[in-house]
Amino acid sequence: MKITSRFTVAVHTLLAIYTFQGEHKLTSDFIASSTGVNPVIVRRTLQSLKAAGLVDVKAGTGGAVPVKKASEVTLYDIYSAVDCVDGNLFNFHDSPNPDCPVGRSIHRVLDPRLQKAQEAMENELKSVTLAELRIE
Repeated sequence: MKITSRFTVAVHTLLAIYTFQGEHKLTSDFIASSTGVNPVIVRRTLQSLKAAGLVDVKAGTGGAVPVKKASEVTLYDIYSAVDCVDGNLFNFHDSPNPDCPVGRSIHRVLDPRLQKAQEAMENELKSVTLAELRIE
């Protein structure tokens, strides 16, 4: 299972907001010109980021502004805000055969390791702030 592009679009969106604040009106059209995605997708992304308390969006063509300092926003905050994974990162096949020794044991032997892998990835996202992602 892949993490959807909502995550990278959201990171790109926030980096554009932090980079261009004060220089440009940060509308969905402006951000879309940077991300290369449709402005409708940018508006949905901004709605999710707003609901998570990461940006404020002014009605109409007012544009978006950051609510927090870039050093206070982690990649995990963004990952959580845009709900880019439905439940667990790893999607398990539906019906392992309980009459097969592998099918009967697969969850027991694999689930804890997959959970550890997901936790490691999420911990890495928690350790990186937007301020660390320098745009030059």
